[in-house]
Amino acid sequence: QLQLVESGGGLVQPGGSLRLSCAASGFASNYYAIGWFRQAPGKEREGVSCISSSGGSTHYADSVKGRFTISRDNAKNTVYLQMNSLKPEDTAVYYCAAARTQAMCVNGHLGSWGQGTQVTVSS
Repeated sequence: QLQLVESGGGLVQPGGSLRLSCAASGFASNYYAIGWFRQAPGKEREGVSCISSSGGSTHYADSVKGRFTISRDNAKNTVYLQMNSLKPEDTAVYYCAAARTQAMCVNGHLGSWGQGTQVTVSS
């Protein structure tokens, strides 16, 4: 059973930065693509970014392109989401989730989920 734990959320002013972490544990965690998703109150869940198991391929939602960067350190079983130039509309609970392939991640075919971490962008 793959387990995911997010951390790094918090309160930040518009234009600021945060780095989220997703620590994975369990069977063959480094063989999974990992994605970041977010859900704001009253809104549907939105895919933010996905990264392949090797880290060689990434995908971003148009709303975060050029501002967010996904990366992974397989030696540490951790995936990161560096978020720069944050906007109030980035406020949401951010979740990481695992998929068997990056394509499945991008298309929302996900397995294990973390518990989420709150990101609030406000002055």
